[in-house]
Amino acid sequence: MTAVAERAAERREQAPGDGASVPAQIGVLTAHTVQAMLSDRRLLLLTLVEPLPMLLVFGQALSGLARVPGFPRGVPYIDFLVPALMVTTALQSGLQSATRLTDDLGGGLISRFRTLPLWLGSVLVAQSAAGLVRGLIRLVTLVVLAWALFGFRSRGGPLALVLAVAVSLAVAWGLGWLFMLLACWFRRGETLQAAAGLAMFPLMFASNAFLPVASLPPWLRAVAEANPLTHGVTAVRALVLGRPALPAVAATFALALLVTAVTAPIAVRRVRRTE
Repeated sequence: MTAVAERAAERREQAPGDGASVPAQIGVLTAHTVQAMLSDRRLLLLTLVEPLPMLLVFGQALSGLARVPGFPRGVPYIDFLVPALMVTTALQSGLQSATRLTDDLGGGLISRFRTLPLWLGSVLVAQSAAGLVRGLIRLVTLVVLAWALFGFRSRGGPLALVLAVAVSLAVAWGLGWLFMLLACWFRRGETLQAAAGLAMFPLMFASNAFLPVASLPPWLRAVAEANPLTHGVTAVRALVLGRPALPAVAATFALALLVTAVTAPIAVRRVRRTE
């Protein structure tokens, strides 16, 4: 493990002992994970700067897509794009939580935790919660940069934008558990990154992230309509553009809860069996 991971491991090994409740264990592990993340200045700087290249590349290179058939009239491409980047940015934070879990598995941290009176599932919940903090930092940075440098505006108002952030984090929470399940299965960061990259490509590009679904070929439109990322982007985009969003928001939260309910118990059982 890296020096930062070693320091984090030492701090996390000071988790509550006998008699500590599971919420207390999760709280301590989450705090230590977030503290380790914030103490790494280079990682924090990269986290803050990461949204800028995405805004530059996608916002400039794909701006001509605003003229394709089916694109919402009167909507600048940046206002169409930012909701998609909000969801995908939050999703990247969920993937990073799974990558950190592979570091813990490969570095022996989970094995060391087995000697403590600790529910191992609290390690996964803490990683997931820390991923939400990381995602929130990235989302705030993304929105501020898009507003200050590219003219992005939330037509739904500030409250709708806050709810859009919450929806993005819900998508990241649900799919993040899926990535952590893969981390418990593969146990190697390289294998996880390869599998996640294979999954992320269709999730991002076979969706409505960069183009309206109506403008896609029929076969790709069918894939996009079944894509869970499409539902998240639809909800966030409706909120940002000031359009009716309640059904899409409710569907997205329900889908995120369903994915979490299915994958989280399996991931916990898998990490408990990991030697």
